[in-house]
This record gives sequence, C-alpha cells and structure tokens, in this order.
Amino acid sequence: MSSDPRRQQTVAVVGGGASGLVAALALAAGGLAVKLIAPPRAPDPRTTALMDGSVRALDALGLWDGLRAQAAPLRVMRLVDDTGRLIRAPEVDFRASELGLDGFAWNLENETLLAALDAAVAGTAGIARMSASVTGVAETPGEVTLELDAGGTLPAALVAAADGRNSPCRRAAGIEVTTRAYPQVAVTATLAHSRPHRDISTEFHTRTGPFTLVPLPGDRSSVVCVVSAREAEALAALDDEAFARAMERKAHSLLGRMRLDSPRGSFPLGQRTATRFARGRIALIGEAAHIIPPIGAQGLNLGIRDAATLAELVSDAARAGRDIGAAEVTDAYERRRRGDVASRGFAVDLFNRSLLSDLLPVAGLRGLGLWMLGQSPGLRRMVMREGVGPSRDVPRLLAGKPL
Repeated sequence: MSSDPRRQQTVAVVGGGASGLVAALALAAGGLAVKLIAPPRAPDPRTTALMDGSVRALDALGLWDGLRAQAAPLRVMRLVDDTGRLIRAPEVDFRASELGLDGFAWNLENETLLAALDAAVAGTAGIARMSASVTGVAETPGEVTLELDAGGTLPAALVAAADGRNSPCRRAAGIEVTTRAYPQVAVTATLAHSRPHRDISTEFHTRTGPFTLVPLPGDRSSVVCVVSAREAEALAALDDEAFARAMERKAHSLLGRMRLDSPRGSFPLGQRTATRFARGRIALIGEAAHIIPPIGAQGLNLGIRDAATLAELVSDAARAGRDIGAAEVTDAYERRRRGDVASRGFAVDLFNRSLLSDLLPVAGLRGLGLWMLGQSPGLRRMVMREGVGPSRDVPRLLAGKPL
C-alpha cells in the first residue's frame, strides 16, 4: 500500500457526465484513489459555454490545450430587448477585453468535451473505472458501501454523487429537493449560418424568455430558444428546413441564412435545488445538487466548481491524515457551495421572471438597470466579473493552481 495518506482512502465518484468526470480527474490530481462508477451514456448533442474559471480548471488538469481549437470564444455578449413592450431596454454590449480576458467563456460541443474527459480518465492511473450503476447505498460510521447492478459492492470513505437530476445517491442520503417550475420550454439546436458571428454571443430578450445565439467554431452557433410550451410543440412539428427558417426569423437574420446542423432538443424549464449538498458520507455534484435554467451559462460551470471545491477539501483532509468523509469535510463543502449556487439561482430566476412580466414598473426597472450598465464602466466591469465566476472563495483549481 502507498505511504501517501491520500492513497489510503477511496473516493467513489458516481456518474459519467462532465461534472462526474471532472470530479474524478480533480480528485485524482489531488492524490486520492478514485473509483469511477459510470454506466454507458447516450450521445449529447448540446453545447456548453465554459466560463473562464472552468477553462482554468481544465487547463490545470492538462486538457485545455487539446480543446481550445474546437471551442469558440465569447468575446462580446450583446443583449437586445425584443419584447416589443412600451418600455424597452437599450441594447448593451459586454466586452471580455474590459476584464483583460480573451473571452467570457468558450463554447464547444458536449461530445467533444466528454470525449476529452473520457480519454483523460482512461489515461489516469489513480482512477479505476467501472461500467455499472448504483442500486443501493448503505452507510456505516466508518464508510459507505455501494451496491452495483453488475453485482458486488464497493466500499468507500466518501461518495461524490454526480448521478444526475434523479440521483439515487441523493435519495439514499435522504436529501430532498425544492423545485420551481416555469411556464417555458427551452428548445436547443446547432445551426450553420451564412454570416460570421465574429465571436459575439447575442441574447434577444423576448416575452417568452431569452433567445440566445452562442458562437461555435466556423460559421455555426448553438441556439437556446426559450418559448411557451405551445410554441415549443409547434417548433417540434416543423421539418428541419422550416425550423431553421423559424430560428432565422427569431434572430432577425442577424447571422444570415440558417441551416440545422444538429439534432434538436427541448426540455421544460425549472429550478431544482437540494436542501443539502452533502449528508453523511455523500456529497452531491452537478445536477444531483442543483438544476438551473440554461440562462447565463451557469449549469455545468457550477458543477465544475462543485468538483473543484470538493477535490480541494478532500485532498487537504487526506494530506493531513484526516477522515475524508468526516462531517468537517462535508459540512465545509455545504457551506462553500451554498452561497454560489443560491446567488446564481436567484439572479436567473429574477431575470427570467422580469421577461415574463407585463407590468410596466418591472420593464422600467430592467431597462434602467441595463441603461446604467451601459453608462457606467465600473458597474459594468463589476457585473461582468461576477458573471464570469465568483470573486471570493475560489477553489485552487479554478485559479489554475495545483491541489
């Protein structure tokens, strides 16, 4: 057995999505012995805009150099009021250069990201991957034991549960979730277009929610179109060419003629947040802990911050010879992640509800806020800096530092 105290305690990471894979890599980078339990996954045609901190984390894990050429920077974020209401907000551009950044985020296809993460996991000696699903969880004072559908059990000092919105590990820990449903559906797709996007992400604010064009490499953009359930059904009934024309109209032909370049997706909007992010020897990561609407590119970026924070706490505890699944570790994880997730969820909820409201004072306040951002460079930089990622309690990995 290794003399390194970090190798003497095992962390079981449950889930093979991006958050789970990043968690496994971060924990292994921190010197922990990792068992990754990940059943085969379905293809994911979506894209992800990785914020600056997430890019730094991937760079620290040795992955970003291989991904950068397949990602498009979001150098400018343009907000356009397309509500058609009596009071309309002014158009505002946010430029990453004001913060000294090449881009607020880098947008790439999920399959590209997942393939790179899978390859990195396969090449990491400290990670043992098992193609299985968890069917049961039993916790004792000293460890937690996972029952697997492939047969057998797996003991661990700590479980990092990145097993999705219907997390079996969360249920086993007795953690409940609070939910907030919205009368909206997000329709997603990738489209090719005849005009260049020039690394500008454009968000049209409409009466049913945001319609966002996010750059991809080449003359392509991913689209997140938030509409009513009825309109989502109408869009789903269109053939590919008619759907592309509908997206082109919503974009006011800003990027010219459009052509569908991926399968389409749709899902109802809502927020779900676990009442605790950890209990006992189980810590929740990604969608097992929180689900936020795809507004402001918060989802996976929050999951990566979960993974980086947990890896830092666990590595520090193991290095000091402490129990990595003890309450002091999981309680610290709960404290450090709660504020970040709650503040992002509140901001997304407030913004989304402001678009749905027909009350003139609400439209006036939203317009005033955007006007002030356009007029005040200092205020604009402060908002941009916080939007890119938290400025306090930043995990070492997100600062590009080793664990």
